[in-house]
Amino acid sequence: MLTEVIVLNGGSSSGKSGIARCLQAVLPDPWLALGTDTLVDAMPASMQASEAGIEFAPDGQVIVGPEFRTLEAAWIEGVAAMARAGARIIVDEVFLGGVDSQKQWQRALGELRVLWVGVRCDSAVAAGREVARGDRVIGMAASQADVVHRGMVYDLEVDTTHAESMECARTIAAHVS
Repeated sequence: MLTEVIVLNGGSSSGKSGIARCLQAVLPDPWLALGTDTLVDAMPASMQASEAGIEFAPDGQVIVGPEFRTLEAAWIEGVAAMARAGARIIVDEVFLGGVDSQKQWQRALGELRVLWVGVRCDSAVAAGREVARGDRVIGMAASQADVVHRGMVYDLEVDTTHAESMECARTIAAHVS
């Protein structure tokens, strides 16, 4: 049974995107990397500053409204449809809704073979990366580092606090069939 989808869940600046790029380099077949940033970037700018869409509070908290949730549900179903159509997909996610976020993905992915991966990183290290990146609201990394993992069930976990993205990608790739 071939793995069709790899879901990477972790907080902001935990290293998910770097791991996804490294996975694309080490896995033998082509894999698409899609993430929550892909969805947010595709939304109109007006939704990135409204109560109905998605708001990034000055303290790093992310607040999502009903219009965001509607588009997110459609996007998740679309990603699942691409996997069913034969695309192998790496999902770079931040489960802000906790267990409900994972359940939503599980329902959408249904019968597909999924490798669920928790990407952990010490909050202080993630916060340092956040500052170095310069493209995130300061505080997101610290506020998300632990909360996105509460109640999650993973097949595998990696920790980028001291491990490089390529090392984590190789660990994950060893579990992909």
